[in-house]
Amino acid sequence: MARARPNGETRFDPTTVLITGASSGIGAELARFYARSDRTLILWGRDAHRLEQVARDCRALGAGARTRVLDLRDGGGAIAAFRADDDRYPVDLLVLAAGLGDMRQNAARTEDAETVLELGLVNYATPSAIATAGAERMVSRGGGHIAMLGSVAAFHALPFAPAYSGSKAGLMRFAEALRNGLSGYGVGVTLVSPGFVDTPMSRRVSSAKPFLQTAPASARLIARAIEENRAHLVFPRLFSVLRFLDIIMPRPIRDGILRRLKADQAPRPAS
Repeated sequence: MARARPNGETRFDPTTVLITGASSGIGAELARFYARSDRTLILWGRDAHRLEQVARDCRALGAGARTRVLDLRDGGGAIAAFRADDDRYPVDLLVLAAGLGDMRQNAARTEDAETVLELGLVNYATPSAIATAGAERMVSRGGGHIAMLGSVAAFHALPFAPAYSGSKAGLMRFAEALRNGLSGYGVGVTLVSPGFVDTPMSRRVSSAKPFLQTAPASARLIARAIEENRAHLVFPRLFSVLRFLDIIMPRPIRDGILRRLKADQAPRPAS
């Protein structure tokens, strides 16, 4: 198991890595990044076929890769699944990369209520609960790390995506609070707030996607932030500036700008 590093004094070298959302996008690239001969990967995802393909890639790189197909809308089931996996393979790096993106269609006045609930569960409630279960186990073992994948959308009150920006804002505050609460116990927490990354989720967006990043490059940035025990990784860096402007700008001006923003997307594939 990886040694505790409460002060960042030892190299973090996880033995067992659990990644949610590992069947595609950033989660899949992180799985491939961490795959090596002396490491066990526990890969979670909703698409069994794609998940097994990622697992085969990781096994070809020498890792022991095990998969679990589950839906994070079932928060209680996800907590139980984490504890079962951790009982067998104590997890010292937990990467919560799964998430859903959605926005109000241009012709609609509001989002769908069921979609708001779904995004709240998958983007905020369930990953926060899994992180808490992971923190409990890691604290008892004296070390570990939790990484939570948020979004720069959390920085802004996006009128066309209240559920997405709101759920990611909740995750951001939770990750910050969790890191503060675990200070001194040898368990690190890293919040990751990316901009647009070339993944199946972002490909549905039909409007402009400035500063689009590749999933492999994003995975490398995230892994480096985990290794450095960073509290918060924002990329591209320009979005840190936009966050600051959002904070200091007078509300009427800020809200006026946000209300003028337009975005649209293709329908989400049926799950």
